Amino acid sequence: MGYKQIDQNMTFAEVSLLRSMEHNRSLERLEKINQVINWSQVEEILMAHYTVGTSREGADAYSPLMLLRGLLLEKWYRIDSDPELENQINDRISFKKFMGLSFDQHSPDHSTFSRFRGRLSKEAMNLINSVVLQQFSRKGLVINEGVAVDARLVQSASHPISNEEIKKQREKRETPEGKLDKNGNLLKFSRDLDSDWVVKKGVMHYGFNEHASVDTNYGFVLATELTPASVHDSTYLPFCVTASFHTEGPIKKVYADKGYYGEPNSGFLHMNGIADGIMRRDTRSTKLTDYEKERNKGISKKRYIVEQYFGLSHLHSHAFRARFTRIVKNALDGLFRQMAFNLFRGGRILGTV
Repeated sequence: MGYKQIDQNMTFAEVSLLRSMEHNRSLERLEKINQVINWSQVEEILMAHYTVGTSREGADAYSPLMLLRGLLLEKWYRIDSDPELENQINDRISFKKFMGLSFDQHSPDHSTFSRFRGRLSKEAMNLINSVVLQQFSRKGLVINEGVAVDARLVQSASHPISNEEIKKQREKRETPEGKLDKNGNLLKFSRDLDSDWVVKKGVMHYGFNEHASVDTNYGFVLATELTPASVHDSTYLPFCVTASFHTEGPIKKVYADKGYYGEPNSGFLHMNGIADGIMRRDTRSTKLTDYEKERNKGISKKRYIVEQYFGLSHLHSHAFRARFTRIVKNALDGLFRQMAFNLFRGGRILGTV
C-alpha cells in the first residue's frame, strides 16, 4: 500500500483566491510556523515508526506527516474532536494549505486521524519532540540550560468511582467477558480505570498527575509524563530531568517548589553535577533562615515558567481534563500538545510568527 499523491499544481479556485489569501492571517501564521521547522526530519521518524500495512490492494493511505499536521491544528485552534477537525479542514483554506491539500481534495476522514493517533507510539512522539528542540538549538536558542519541574492534577474523563469499585472493574476487565460489550462485541468505549484518588490541599481529586519540565530561558516544554494522581510529584523529578536532555549542552540548574525538597532529589542533582534550585521548607527540627527565605523568592522567579505552561494549556487546550479514558492515549495527547506548544513558541521567539 502506498501513500496518496497530492497534486502540487494550483487549481483554478486557488488562482482565483490568490489575492485574498495574501491577507489570510491564519494562513500567514501557519506558513511562518513552517519556516522554523524542517519537516523532513520529522517525516523520517514517522516513516520509521508508523506503518499502514503491506497489502497492495485498497486505496492509498494519507501520509503520516499530513495526519500529524492535522492533529497539530487541533491543538492550535482548540478543536475538541476528530469529526470537527475533519469539518474544519474541509471548510478552511488555511488548513488545507498547511496540510498540503488542494482545494478540490477533501479532508481525511475523522476515523483516519483516530487510527493514526492510536498507531503512533510514545517513543516516536518523544523522538519528534526532541528533534524539534534540537532544530531550535541549532538556530541559536540555548535549550535546557535551566529546567523548572512541576506537576498538576488532571481530571479523569470518566465520572469518579471508589477505589474498591475501580479494583472490581479492573479485575473484570481482565476476564474474557470483561473485554466484550453487552452484544458480545469487543469493547470500543470503556470507562477510565487508570485514574485514582488523591487528596491535595484538603480536596479530593480523581484523575491523573501530569509531570513536566520546562526550559527556563525560553519556556519550551522539555518533557511531559502522565501518572495516576496518587503518584507523588517529587518522585518524578529524576525522570523529568533525565528526559530534558535534548542537546549536548549540560543542564546547569533545576528549579522546583517545596514539594520536591528532600535528600533523594537533592542527592540526584548533586550526583549528576546539577545545581540544586529546589525551594527549602521548614522541618520539625529547624525553621527557614532569612537567607533561605530570600533564596526561595529568587527560585520562584525562575520556576514560574512551568506554571505559565500549565496555565496556558489549561486555558487554550483544556488540559485540565483528560480527553481519553486510557492513560496511554492521554499521555500521547500530552506529547502532541508539547509539540504544538513548542512550535508556536519557537516561531514567536525566532521572530517569524
